[in-house]
Amino acid sequence: MEGDDGDQGGDGGEGRRKKGFKRGIRRRQADEGPSTVALEEMDPAAAMEVDPVVDAGEEDIGPKKSELRSRLGWAVIRAIYQGLPDFQRTRLEEMGLGPFLRLDELTPDVALIQALKERWDPECHAFLFPWGHMIPTLEDVARITGLRVDGRAVTGVTYTSYQELAERLLGLEVTRERSSLVQRMRLQASLGVADARYQTGEGQVEYMARLTTNARAALAEEEGAAADRDLRRFLILVIGKLILGTRGDPVSCRCLPLLEDLTQVGSYAWGAALLAHLFDSLGTSSRVTGVAGFFPLLQVWAYYYLPSLGRGVPRRPGAVPLLQPWRFRRDERSLRLQVMLIHDALDTVSYGHVDWTPYAGEDDTAQPWVEQGRPYFGRDIWLHAFNTVVPLHHRLVARTLGLHQAAVEFPTWQRSWERLGRSFRGIQQVMDWTVRVREQLEDWEQRGRVVTSEATSDEDYFCAYARRYGAQRDELDRAQQMVGGASSSRDEPGRSVLEGQLAVAVTRAEDALTQLREREADLRDALARSTALETEMAELRLHP
Repeated sequence: MEGDDGDQGGDGGEGRRKKGFKRGIRRRQADEGPSTVALEEMDPAAAMEVDPVVDAGEEDIGPKKSELRSRLGWAVIRAIYQGLPDFQRTRLEEMGLGPFLRLDELTPDVALIQALKERWDPECHAFLFPWGHMIPTLEDVARITGLRVDGRAVTGVTYTSYQELAERLLGLEVTRERSSLVQRMRLQASLGVADARYQTGEGQVEYMARLTTNARAALAEEEGAAADRDLRRFLILVIGKLILGTRGDPVSCRCLPLLEDLTQVGSYAWGAALLAHLFDSLGTSSRVTGVAGFFPLLQVWAYYYLPSLGRGVPRRPGAVPLLQPWRFRRDERSLRLQVMLIHDALDTVSYGHVDWTPYAGEDDTAQPWVEQGRPYFGRDIWLHAFNTVVPLHHRLVARTLGLHQAAVEFPTWQRSWERLGRSFRGIQQVMDWTVRVREQLEDWEQRGRVVTSEATSDEDYFCAYARRYGAQRDELDRAQQMVGGASSSRDEPGRSVLEGQLAVAVTRAEDALTQLREREADLRDALARSTALETEMAELRLHP
């Protein structure tokens, strides 16, 4: 998936793609036709993303491998981090990035991520399941990644060209005059890692040791202007390839103005920006396979909240951040079959088998970043990452707060400011986003609105949920059956189930009536125009 801007797509990987197609797995809405999804074979040294690598002739079943390759995954960044002098790593700790940078790489679970993406509603910014909405929240980001989710919003001014900033702060050139991108290979080389490929017979330990040695030899050993430049280069690599990663090979310098004063880097809510970017990525066309951004957040989030899927294996109990204790359970079945099985499992998981409070019993004293971000937890709030401004609708997932849900008003795209991030393509003009989205920025600065509920049951919410989605998505037909909770019987639907079914029928009838009235109005307009035309022609005949 590409980033918000057209130039973030990158030139590096597009020319190397192999053509191959398969039918889309997503459960399409009734008004959609058949779709095809291009499967790309990606260069192993290219941006944090999720893209399956499969044979074009892959069958629906069979023990075929699916491999997911990440463009410039954690290995290079981890090697450079280990090669930094002690004083530089201390500065990163003070910025609050240390726990994130020490995370071990997590093998991508492409089937799980693809299945989740296919259940994303871009209007509500939430996943759709038979039991209702679910989303990763700021608390999930803080606990899983260790990144800060409080503080200043990641926003500011975007420019038509970053050439002057890149030369002055990084000592590098952007890819072209009107661009915010620097070449990844040049950025890596400036940090001592010019060649990140494995050598013949080289194991993982030897590979990491070689990269770390090369980085250590190239980096400044004493504080000063050279060390500051090294740190900015490393931060741009981390932000552009992990936190706000895109599909393209080049690295975005959009955040470079925030790195000019290195003492202020730690004051920004990088975790909230990560979530905004991920939400925006999930909202792209269903024809795009994969998710740009920090996709491991989705994996571990699913491991905690949906344990019955059995996709993750605990490996280090008690380790923090909470991405550390997990590894991916490898599955040798075909990608298509895995995705289908995950969808089937999600359709049949009972409401009571969702772990709504997975962090109960966690020792928060070992996670100071959690206590620091707690004032932002459990709130409806706008998330910012420059031109990407998206809402976090916590009220749609009040169950994660241990609250019953009342009937809610579902968001729509009626308001023009709702999709700011999607309408800004490329770098066409200088834009101050602190002014353009002032209302949403003030919402962040005021910590949004706390989510509370006086509902005594979830019945009204599930009826509203069935009313909205029951006629649109086949996999949510069971939403009505979940109204009574986990104890409801499928064979004996209760009053709430019937109410939900009735609500769907009423919605369909109302839609049909609306269409009929619109058609009637069109016919009346056509008749009026025809009558007026006949009158004009009659007058012309009388007065030639």
